Amino acid sequence: QVRLVESGGGLVQAGGSLRLSCAPSGRTFSNNAMAWFRQAPGKEREFVAGITWSGSTDYADSVKGRFTISRDNAKNTVYLQMNNLKPEDTASYYCAARPISIATRRYDYNTWGQGTQVTVSS
Repeated sequence: QVRLVESGGGLVQAGGSLRLSCAPSGRTFSNNAMAWFRQAPGKEREFVAGITWSGSTDYADSVKGRFTISRDNAKNTVYLQMNNLKPEDTASYYCAARPISIATRRYDYNTWGQGTQVTVSS
């Protein structure tokens, strides 16, 4: 069974940057869409960004212009470059995968990572 492993979270001041990475542990897969979701305490898990195997992307309005999702298919790895971070970006960030196309609902993803914490101080 494929499992996703995230890395790159941490503590950063407002205005700073972080890059998250996500790679599968175990069997690799292809022609999938991968996405980042985040969940703050007491809130629902929300879509942040997604990318297809061919590189088409989609972003939540709240992160457009600040976050960039990318992938390296040879390494089966997806990245989330987060710039100009704000305190409201503080959350646990989760990587997810599903066949072919991006979806913005968490229930449409069947493979998840354990999450990595991002904390932005003001």
